[in-house]
Amino acid sequence: MANPEPLRQIAHSRAPLSTWLGIVLLFALFGVIVLAIIGPSPRESDFEETRAKKRIENFKTLREEADKALTTYGWVDKNKGVARIPIERAMELTVADLAKQKPAPAGPIATAASAEGTAGKTEPQGTAAAPASPAPAPPSPAAQSSSPSVASPSPTKSP
Repeated sequence: MANPEPLRQIAHSRAPLSTWLGIVLLFALFGVIVLAIIGPSPRESDFEETRAKKRIENFKTLREEADKALTTYGWVDKNKGVARIPIERAMELTVADLAKQKPAPAGPIATAASAEGTAGKTEPQGTAAAPASPAPAPPSPAAQSSSPSVASPSPTKSP
């Protein structure tokens, strides 16, 4: 069998200086390549500035169109006779129209649960279903005399 001592010396011997020099030169070459690629490229990008300017111009155009639509007269659909009027004038006309109308009392409010409960149910023959909720009690005579009578709402013409 071979002497194990020379094998240990080979395994534990230091790498020659040329190997270390080769590794350092390899890293230096890599650094030079990276600098050559990245170096000439501009540090600031005009792309974002250009996009920002376009967005500002689009916003100004949109704002001008909206202001024009809100402040001028014009046809929406001339064939159907639909026109637009300035928003200020529309508010004046609406307030004047609402001032002419007499306030109508509110009717009973139907909740979604009561509408669903009575809409689709059918009773089988021979069974009587109990009401889901008791009927409201009529107001007492004292309450009727103290509160003004409210007439049922009459249909009104809408503009």
